[in-house]
Amino acid sequence: MVGDATPSLTHRRILATWWPLAASWLLMGLEGPLISAAVARLAAPKINLAAFGGVVFPIALLVESPIVMLLAASTALSRDRAAYRKIRRFMHWLAASLTLAHTLLVFTPLYGFVVEGLIGAPPEVVGPARIGLAIMVPWTWAIAYRRFNQGVLIRFGHSRAVGTGTVVRLASEVLALAAAFTLGSVPGIVVAALAIDAGVLSEAAYARLRVQSVLRDEMSEADGRGVLGLHSFLVFYIPLSLTSIISLAVSPLGSAAMSRMPNALESLAAWPVVTGVGFMFRSFGFAYNEVVVALLDEPGAAARLRRFALVMAAASSCGLLLLLVPSIGSFWFRDVTGLSENLARIAQRSVWFAIPLPALSVLQSWFQGAIVHSGRTRAITEAVALSLATTAVVLAVGVVWGGVIGLYVGVVALAAGDTLRTGWLALRSRAAHRNGGTDSPQPRRPAQ
Repeated sequence: MVGDATPSLTHRRILATWWPLAASWLLMGLEGPLISAAVARLAAPKINLAAFGGVVFPIALLVESPIVMLLAASTALSRDRAAYRKIRRFMHWLAASLTLAHTLLVFTPLYGFVVEGLIGAPPEVVGPARIGLAIMVPWTWAIAYRRFNQGVLIRFGHSRAVGTGTVVRLASEVLALAAAFTLGSVPGIVVAALAIDAGVLSEAAYARLRVQSVLRDEMSEADGRGVLGLHSFLVFYIPLSLTSIISLAVSPLGSAAMSRMPNALESLAAWPVVTGVGFMFRSFGFAYNEVVVALLDEPGAAARLRRFALVMAAASSCGLLLLLVPSIGSFWFRDVTGLSENLARIAQRSVWFAIPLPALSVLQSWFQGAIVHSGRTRAITEAVALSLATTAVVLAVGVVWGGVIGLYVGVVALAAGDTLRTGWLALRSRAAHRNGGTDSPQPRRPAQ
């Protein structure tokens, strides 16, 4: 009957689901520039920026990469308490294994093999980077715990709580940075690592507190669709996990390449600043993946979600363009971030090559969200592998050529890899978009 028809998905509903997640990602994007600005104003800024942005953070990201997609997995599969408990058990097992790997990397000869041998970091950053990595040992477990519980919040219509958690995280980092500045003699690498730890631990604690009411009042013991088995979960999750591992391998790969190109120390020092400001504008797209996963099976969703994505893609890349205005770029890189005149100049020039990245992030989330929704996640791994291969080729050309500042080659490599990744996702998501997500093996509860 006509009167029983379910209303079509509205742009207002999409916006209401998206903006809290986008705010959360944007606040996370502020984390990088905030920490870089603090380190740049402490002793030996070039060395400490290079140690943190060129060694510590890329390695920490790579170690935690297998748990990044717990957010999407939890959003898609935490439909009842039985599934929640099984995914939680898997999360703790994986987080413990990765934390052990992080510890072994820091406190054994493996560190020298990776940082000095594989990455080829300049000698002056090797010691500070080891201190930073040692401080960040709790990072992976906290990230896993936080993303797992945030997925439950998103699934049950509480995406605004994710944004609130990011505010808690950023506030904790600001307090940690303020305490370090009050002491005055803390090395920049220690300040950066402690601030990151304070942020992720406080956000994980908030997510746990916030999800309690959902588990108690909104999640049933079983929803009647069968028990989530380990095999079916691994078939769903392993391709997603490989996706994040391959994707985050780009960062240490870029560090290794830039260490072997002209102006290595300058490139490694400016790298976290450039990628940090890029992350801010890409955050609008990152947030869209879970929106598509949550809403694609609703009536009229495909066309509305596509239109929303196209508008957001254009707006986010245009926003990054503003940094090419000399006065705006100089204000951001020199006055806000605290880079020296030379570092600020090469950082602003690198923005030219980063312009496509925000739009590509939106489109990737649109295509990838449909693929995750359909449950056929292998295509995502294929796309990221293609992206990594493309990035590696561009970086290798830069190393062999040796005639261009490493920072520029690194940003070009990211843009080239993301372009190929987006194209492959577009090709492989056609079936999911045609079906509007109706072939999903795990239908989702509509967000509230």
